[in-house]
Amino acid sequence: MGAVTGCRACGGRLTVTMADLGLQPASNAFIASLDSAHAEKRYPLRAKVCEACKLVQLDYDVAPQELFADYVYFSSYADEWLKHAREYCAMARRRFALDSGSLVVELASNDGYLLKNFIEMGVPVLGIDPSDTVAAAAEKIGVPTLVKFFGENLARDLAGQGPGQADLIVANNVLAHVPDLNDFVAGIAPLLKSRGTATIEFPHLLELIEHVEFDTIYHEHYSYFSLYAIEQVFSRHGLKVYDVERLSTHGGSLRIFVAHSNRADLNDSMLLREVRAQEKTAGLQDLSTYLRFADRVENCRRSLRAFLADAKREGRSVAAYGAAAKGNTLLNFCAVTPADIAQVADRNPHKQSKFLPGTHIPVVSPETLLRSKPDYVLILPWNLQEEIRSQLREIEEWGGRFVTPVPMVRIHDLQ
Repeated sequence: MGAVTGCRACGGRLTVTMADLGLQPASNAFIASLDSAHAEKRYPLRAKVCEACKLVQLDYDVAPQELFADYVYFSSYADEWLKHAREYCAMARRRFALDSGSLVVELASNDGYLLKNFIEMGVPVLGIDPSDTVAAAAEKIGVPTLVKFFGENLARDLAGQGPGQADLIVANNVLAHVPDLNDFVAGIAPLLKSRGTATIEFPHLLELIEHVEFDTIYHEHYSYFSLYAIEQVFSRHGLKVYDVERLSTHGGSLRIFVAHSNRADLNDSMLLREVRAQEKTAGLQDLSTYLRFADRVENCRRSLRAFLADAKREGRSVAAYGAAAKGNTLLNFCAVTPADIAQVADRNPHKQSKFLPGTHIPVVSPETLLRSKPDYVLILPWNLQEEIRSQLREIEEWGGRFVTPVPMVRIHDLQ
C-alpha cells in the first residue's frame, strides 16, 4: 500500500486534487490509552479525480488489515439504519420473489443487521466480511459469515464449490472501502446467477459536492462514486446498471440494480436516465467542477473554528455526539482538541472509554454526556441528527442547543 499513481479503476492519470485534508490517522483507529498515543500513525488524506473516467479516489492507500482488523463500527447501533435495512429486505423479497430456495449473499455484512431479516423470512443467506469482530457478532445471532476479503477468486470458489451462485447480492456502502475495485466487481459476475441481481448502495458524489460533505472522505473510503464513474467500472466486467433509486441515507445515496450485460429483457429505467442527465448538468464529467470544491471545504473549517472560539470566549461548554468516522475527519481537519470539545458520546460500548484518533477526545456514554449538561452538543454524524436529537432531547431542559457542522455551522433553535 502507499502512494497511488494511477486510477484504481481505469489506470488514468490522477492530477486534479478535489480536497486535501492533511495528515490524518485512520478514522476508526481509536486510542485505548493516551500512553499509546505517541505511536499513532498518520497518513495523507487527499481526494483526487481521474482525468479519464472521473472516479474520485484517495491517492494514498492504507492497508485494509490496518483499517478493518479490529473494526469498531457496528451497524446495529443506528436505529435509522436498522429501519432502512428492514425496508430494503421487504422490498427485495417482493421484487425478486425470494423464498426458501433462494440465496442472498451480502458483501461486507457487518454484524448481520441486514441478513437477519432475510433469515426471519425463511430465505437462506451468507455474509462475507473481513472483520472478525463484527463477524463474531453476526454468528452470535445466527447469521452465517465468512471472515474474508471478497474478490474474484473467492467468488469463483463459492460459486463452484458451495454454497453456489446467488439470486441476490447485496453490497451496501462497501465499494468505497475496496482498494482493488476491479477485483471486487469482477467477483460479482461469477457469483451472480444468470437471472440474478446485485444491489449496491453508495453515497452519491453529487450530494457530497453539492452539500460540501467532505467529512465523508477518510482512509476507509478509497473511492467516491458518481453514477457516471461506476457504470464504467461494471461495464468492464460484463455487468450493467439497469435501475437506480435515490436514498436519503448518508447525506444522499444511490442504490443501483446490476445484472449481467447480456440480459436483453432489462431496459434502462426512467430514473436511471434522469440521474445520468442530472450528473451531466451538474458537471460531474468536467474536471473544473472538482477544482472548485476546495474553497467550500475551507469555508466550513473556518465556520467550525469560529463557533468553537466564540463558545470558549463566552464560557460555554461544547460536547459532541457520535464517534463516527466522518466526525474524526472533520475534527482532525479543523485541528480540534479536548480544550475545544471536552467529550464525545456514543452508544457503541466498543468505543466508550477510548479516545478519538488524532484529537484524543475521550469517548463516553450518552448518560455521561447528559450528566455534564453541556451548553452545546455538536452532532458529528449529521445524517442521523433527527434520531440523535430525539435521544438527547433532555438537553433542552437546561437550555442546551444542538449544532451541526456541515456544510456550515448551524445552531438549532430550541423546540
